[in-house]
Amino acid sequence: MASLYTSKTLAFFVLALFVQVALGKIECQNLSKETCSYAVSYVGKRCVLEKRVRRSGVEEYTCGTSEIEAAGRMKDWIETDECIKACGLDRSALGISSDSLLESHFAGKLCSDECYGGCPNIVDLYFNLAAGEGVYLPKLCEAQGTNKRREMAEIKSSGYVAPGPESSSKYVNGVNFVYAPSMAPSYYY
Repeated sequence: MASLYTSKTLAFFVLALFVQVALGKIECQNLSKETCSYAVSYVGKRCVLEKRVRRSGVEEYTCGTSEIEAAGRMKDWIETDECIKACGLDRSALGISSDSLLESHFAGKLCSDECYGGCPNIVDLYFNLAAGEGVYLPKLCEAQGTNKRREMAEIKSSGYVAPGPESSSKYVNGVNFVYAPSMAPSYYY
């Protein structure tokens, strides 16, 4: 009985994925719980898995469209299970946090050749998340390859943030910050 249920669920999942890919218009609200996280809609907005609890106490998962845009021309994207596994992610997780970047196991998976070199959607997402916390993802990944403990401690405890463009101070604690916008690694040519 369980295998029949699993077969039907798998068939439905494959059919839904095929229809959306064939039509070329992924709409977040039409995605299932199994495909929502790390997907990008046809307009380039990221999909987000949401959980609602009904008055009866039953949990209901829905997929919504966030206001966060994916990089460049990335549209109509459902992340592969291979990338989810390679990057150490969980498709059923609700939301993401920059705290995960400080976990050496997760950072190691994110910076692995399989993830960083082959999963541009996830790299773009975490590149922007890291940048929002004042961390440059390539530097974090570089730290994964050398003296991990020392480099991660420096990233965690630096406490220094480059002054914003409106700041009149050119130096912070004797360091001259140079402003140069950073772009996420691009896999589109």
